Amino acid sequence: MENNIFELKYAMDTFYFLVCGALVMWMAAGFAMLEAGLVRSKNTTEILLKNVALFAVACTMYLVCGYHFMYDGGIFLSGVTTVAQMDDAAIAQVLADSAEAGFDGDSVYSGASDFFFQVVFVATAMSIVSGAVAERMKLWAFLAFAVFMTGFIYPIEGGWTWGGKAVPFIGELSYSDYAGSGIVHMAGATAALAGVLLLGARKGKYGAEGQINAIPGANLPLATLGTFILWMGWFGFNGGSVLATASVESANAVAIVFMNTNAAAAGGLIAALIVAKLMFGKADLTMALN
Repeated sequence: MENNIFELKYAMDTFYFLVCGALVMWMAAGFAMLEAGLVRSKNTTEILLKNVALFAVACTMYLVCGYHFMYDGGIFLSGVTTVAQMDDAAIAQVLADSAEAGFDGDSVYSGASDFFFQVVFVATAMSIVSGAVAERMKLWAFLAFAVFMTGFIYPIEGGWTWGGKAVPFIGELSYSDYAGSGIVHMAGATAALAGVLLLGARKGKYGAEGQINAIPGANLPLATLGTFILWMGWFGFNGGSVLATASVESANAVAIVFMNTNAAAAGGLIAALIVAKLMFGKADLTMALN
């Protein structure tokens, strides 16, 4: 009986990881719709191509070397090797533990499910860069940077924390990152800032005398759809970071994370509406969406 309970927990936590990973993968569509809706119509096709291509590049580079850099060291196609080794070890450990101790509340799951959940985080970090350099960076230059960002830069800095390879100054700070606010979002934002500083503003954004020219989005319904997709996807992003759901404690933690994620999104939108009203005298859809 104990053996069956432990195996059921392994199956449930693995399935939960996969479902949450699929929700985060769906955020790629949200980023694509939001970005495409907020640029000029002449650039829509390239924006969509850039978003789908960056996801493919991110998944491939993380499989080839990124996952291993982050957790184990780094050799060609090491992601495949690492996942296989994790699965063999995890299954053996689960069966041994279930025979001896039974259900103990710890999170146990397939190594492949962990890889899938991790790889969609990598693509999210790169999507942040995509939005920042929209309409001002050539496709192939962007994809070349995506290779380095997803295969090397992100995995190395991620390894300092989630990979257990803390460098001295981070270790001294006792830094921890629950769901990627630093590892994913700040890394992506830092890369985005570097790109913006290098590339400068979009053509036509500023006039000869420094006046600011509004560049309205071509498809605001599309951008709104993208926002709702992202809102939904973040339940998987944050909820999946609990890493388990097959116990009373972890299930309750997941519910609280979902509640807080939804409250944060709603609060942010309301705050944006109020700020836009105070600054511009009217509600602004693009401010609310962002």
